[in-house]
Amino acid sequence: MQTAIVRRNTQGEGLKVAKDTKLDQLARVRLFSACSKKELTTIGRASDEVTVSDGAVLCKEGDPGHEFYLVLSGGVTVKRNGRKLNSLGPGQHFGELALLHRGPRNATVIADGETTLLVLGQREFSGVLDSIPGLAHKLLAQMAARLGEADKGSN
Repeated sequence: MQTAIVRRNTQGEGLKVAKDTKLDQLARVRLFSACSKKELTTIGRASDEVTVSDGAVLCKEGDPGHEFYLVLSGGVTVKRNGRKLNSLGPGQHFGELALLHRGPRNATVIADGETTLLVLGQREFSGVLDSIPGLAHKLLAQMAARLGEADKGSN
């Protein structure tokens, strides 16, 4: 199964089309929930809108992670060790840890039908952090909160 890109819109050129929807969806991502509209717009412009065909493998378990994905339309299946863990649809996301760490992916994610995603690469994300002073602090606070909740859940 190979990724088959149907349409790719680079460097946020299409962000004006349904801009509010994309920004609203980005704002609902916990990592970006403390961001201002201006910061979300910058993140959106650094992202690519990508449409993939049914069966496209977006990331493979064990491979290094480099991108964050936000499902705009369609859906994906998340599998670990060949077993289905979850299905994600519009507004849901995966791969946010890859923005901060190139560790191995803990699951394989496959498109269910034609799916459009907002994809933010690690390099582009680093550029956003460099261009917006203070954003890194907001993101660290969100990550710390998430880690705290995960730690409570493991006790």
